[in-house]
Amino acid sequence: MDDLVLVTGGSGFLGSRCIVALLERGHRVRTTVRSLRREGEVRDMVERGGADGGERLEVVEADLLADAGWPAAVAGCAFVLHVASPFPLSVPRDPDELVRPARDGALRVLRAARDAGVRRVVLTSSFAAIGYGHAPRSIPFTEQDWTELDGPVPVDAYPRSKTLAERAAWDFVATEGNGLELATVNPVGIFGPLLALDTSTSIELVRRLVDGAMPGLPRLTFGVVDVRDVADLHLLAMEREAARGERFLAISGDFMSLRDMAFALREGLGEHGRKVPARELPDWLVRLTGRFDAGVRQLVPELGVAKHASSGKARELLGWTPRSREEALVASARTLLDLRAP
Repeated sequence: MDDLVLVTGGSGFLGSRCIVALLERGHRVRTTVRSLRREGEVRDMVERGGADGGERLEVVEADLLADAGWPAAVAGCAFVLHVASPFPLSVPRDPDELVRPARDGALRVLRAARDAGVRRVVLTSSFAAIGYGHAPRSIPFTEQDWTELDGPVPVDAYPRSKTLAERAAWDFVATEGNGLELATVNPVGIFGPLLALDTSTSIELVRRLVDGAMPGLPRLTFGVVDVRDVADLHLLAMEREAARGERFLAISGDFMSLRDMAFALREGLGEHGRKVPARELPDWLVRLTGRFDAGVRQLVPELGVAKHASSGKARELLGWTPRSREEALVASARTLLDLRAP
């Protein structure tokens, strides 16, 4: 294959993996960064991932909050993987700090793609656009579900931003797309091997567990999926005719408790996992801490909530076969330790 594919956010954890997967598949790739000062970093990550960028990789500058640069970025592209979207470690005081770049950025990319005659855009959405705001339920979440922004459980800025961005994308394609195709990939927490030291929320969780920075384990559950598998699912959603107009949940197995994640790390890392905590924290202590720590406060509504989700659609319709949850977690920790080693 020699199609030119645009990947937005090429310096990110997932974006860089998408570039590697596309280059390995024979595509030419153009990727956006907010500043061209990061071009060397992107190329180093791609090389560390085992791909040869060379002349088949072009790095251009574009910002989700500005129109400039996007027409040139999509020019000549057959497909767009719109991966870029903010996911900070802390909750902003103003939700618009996340909503504007997520929603407005997606619409900028879609408009530019439509005007340039792009065939299909694959949007990186999130489980956050599916499984939040709902009352507790035992039925697994699927692609038919949407986060309830005004539901019985409060919804923070990040799931709000991903929900509004994905809904805006589907509305745009339906009313103004002029034949532009759309598919979305909705991953849970993305783990797996790093190509550079990363500050994403999921990797920060692994770091805190491995470093022993957490005094104990809140009663939380997380979906787990490997970054390499999420990249592969983006390519399947790009290439397969059956993916047109569809959403795809990306999760390996079912949700894991934080305690199970900790034990997977302790077992998989051996001596390097000795600092990973094993003690579960009582809910009252987490709630008390949340009064003084905004980062902990956002976790309180999720305490003891058992969520379930299914990736059956991606497996059956596209033949997607993800790695195990344990492999993804341990790979995160091992490369984190390797990259920090002197």
